[in-house]
Amino acid sequence: MAYYIDGFPGRKIKIHGKNYLYFGGTSYLGLQTDKNFQDLFINNIRKYGTNYGASRKSNVRISVYGKAETLLANIVGSDAALTMSSGYLAGQFIAQNFNKPGYKLFYAPNTHSALYNNYNKPYPDFKTLNLAITEHLGLKDDIVPVLFLDSIDFNGYNYPEFKELANLPLDKIILIVDDSHGIGIIGKNGEGVFRTLQKFNAKELIICCSLGKGYGIQGGAVLGSNERVKQLSGTAFFGGASPAAPSGMATFIEAQSIYASKRSQLYRNMAYFEQSIDQIDFFHHLNGHPTYTFSSPEMADYIEKKGFILTNFKYPAESSSVMSRVVLGSHHSLKDIEGLCKCINAFL
Repeated sequence: MAYYIDGFPGRKIKIHGKNYLYFGGTSYLGLQTDKNFQDLFINNIRKYGTNYGASRKSNVRISVYGKAETLLANIVGSDAALTMSSGYLAGQFIAQNFNKPGYKLFYAPNTHSALYNNYNKPYPDFKTLNLAITEHLGLKDDIVPVLFLDSIDFNGYNYPEFKELANLPLDKIILIVDDSHGIGIIGKNGEGVFRTLQKFNAKELIICCSLGKGYGIQGGAVLGSNERVKQLSGTAFFGGASPAAPSGMATFIEAQSIYASKRSQLYRNMAYFEQSIDQIDFFHHLNGHPTYTFSSPEMADYIEKKGFILTNFKYPAESSSVMSRVVLGSHHSLKDIEGLCKCINAFL
């Protein structure tokens, strides 16, 4: 069931006059309702305005974009970065860039639709994917295979170990990974998975991502080699699109200490939740990530009746199965988590 509310869904939401604690969404660091973060953002709106509708190729250019991209690349570990107005647009940017002669597109299981081009479908499993890529290379080794996947697929195929990639001939494959649920969250400094994936020595590694989930700003990014970022920045797609708001880019630069503090709090919340659940194996959980997936409509209904709203809807399409998930955030108090754990333990 869909609920319509009149404000941002932080740790508390009100539905039909009743208050609930909210353990859903993707505000992993709770930044959107954090006063210190908001103050930074508001100050930058006063400096840079609410939006910037010009091309990055304009004769008048705002320098904050380059500064933010350099910082982001340094955090992630790539040579360079390019920001855009959304993570979905960044995914489509990359997909369309490689949808041309000379490349063959392949999609790993559970790849997000942001990376699809036209009517692509992911392979049902990595065994079938591996066979398809091997067959392609045997017939058309002059056409480079491009493999798309999500770093966090919530099923454990990829992050944290990416075991299935070890079976692929990655030295012949361009690897494109959507790290929207990892960037800003995973790793000591929120660097995501770029450095981990570098160890697989793919022909080329490109990361795309949303900046909204981990960093709390409306925007997306593509990260990779200097040569690739230069090529992408010269396209009509990039030049014709309005960029992310410069106020968000400036806030990203200035909020690094806030991000670090919020990540530490998130990790403490995760540890407390995992220690407090009697049957933690009931959930499918990726180590180091604040999401806990389960398949039990009965538990989702029980928890809601007790005053907790979780992520619980069909995703990404109406034909998809119901996705039920506990999502922890930095904004949750230990008392919030204690109450949820007691409720879950009573059901289990």
